[in-house]
Amino acid sequence: MSNYHHVDVKRIEKDIYQLSQIGYNEEDKGIYRQGFTEADMEARKWFSHQLNQLDMNARMDGAGNVIGRYGDPHKPAILIGSHIDSVPSGGIFDGTLGLIAGLECIRIIREQKIDLKHPVEIIATSEEEGRFGGMLGAQALTGNLTLDWLESSRDPSTGEYLKDAMARCGLDYREAMHAKKPRESMVAFIELHIEQGPVLELEKKTIGIVEGISGVFKWLVKLIGKADHAGTAPMNMRSDAFMGMADFAHEISRIIDEEGTDKTRLTIGHVELKPGYAHTIPGEADFTLVGRDMSEEVMTNVAAACARVLGAIARKHRLKFEYNQMSWLAPQPCSPAIMSQIEHTTRELGYDYMIMPSGAGHDAQFFTGVTPTGLIFIPSVGGVSHAPDEWSHWEDVEKGTNVLLNTLLHIDQVN
Repeated sequence: MSNYHHVDVKRIEKDIYQLSQIGYNEEDKGIYRQGFTEADMEARKWFSHQLNQLDMNARMDGAGNVIGRYGDPHKPAILIGSHIDSVPSGGIFDGTLGLIAGLECIRIIREQKIDLKHPVEIIATSEEEGRFGGMLGAQALTGNLTLDWLESSRDPSTGEYLKDAMARCGLDYREAMHAKKPRESMVAFIELHIEQGPVLELEKKTIGIVEGISGVFKWLVKLIGKADHAGTAPMNMRSDAFMGMADFAHEISRIIDEEGTDKTRLTIGHVELKPGYAHTIPGEADFTLVGRDMSEEVMTNVAAACARVLGAIARKHRLKFEYNQMSWLAPQPCSPAIMSQIEHTTRELGYDYMIMPSGAGHDAQFFTGVTPTGLIFIPSVGGVSHAPDEWSHWEDVEKGTNVLLNTLLHIDQVN
């Protein structure tokens, strides 16, 4: 234990509270820092300042990622990253934890004059929460972008195009194509994140060592019928788009039972009925459908089943059925070598841990294809995330950051 270093959790707490003021909504106590909004860009400016305070020469790339480097500007670096954007009415730890923990790691390295063989980069990725589909910042850094995707992606809630939102923030979307990091410039990528689920708390474990990240597909579905008068159109002669959507929602459990696994998730998250009047039968139902699983084969089977069921329901209700696949992210395994180093560090620090999958998507999943990647979880109280009452105990934050710091130092020495 004498060879292990420990962080100052009070500094982490102070930074997390300070960042939580950016995008804070007094009415519902949630964080509103969606990608490429004014609050999001203010947070990036704040984080850049924190990096510069540590002489890390912060910069923003063409995709909106904020990057700071400690050490030699030319050598391959160990990357610590997470996201700074939030969902609407989000919590204060999601994404933020990994970035603030990264800052604390650099503070300890500087204060204790720890010699490193490799430089360290801290990256605040952009648009991880998928406001426009996908995870723009991580995709850009790892070469998983196309110009067509950049030009066609839009926010399903507002209809705003990604390229227009970036332009409002002073960014040319085409510059995102230049953000790719060469493989040889990276030693490893490590992310510390809250679990966003109940498993660690229920199992009474402090640390989750993630073995892989669930794949995710996102559809924008349209069921198109005929708007009509709610009082004069007979029930058996309607083309009610909402009834079609409701029927599909009831089929989700059956689809998972027949085609999925215990790790399969299907969610209808956003719904819009048109024309949206109380006395008018909905002529169109637009909704998002998000599917997840740890197997891409299962994802493919579940997606095909959803399409079949939607087609059958559309015929039953005299509807037209359309869908646009906004994104498809394959499941990604973490590096066994990095997992082993995280496990060794956690054991040496004396913390309880478990090896587990991640049902939620994270920036780390894109890095798995280009560099050895590890993902560390700490418990979420009550399993709550993406909500104002998201919380992780400070003692767990401290332990998670200790694991991050000492894993970083171990990777630095063995590579």
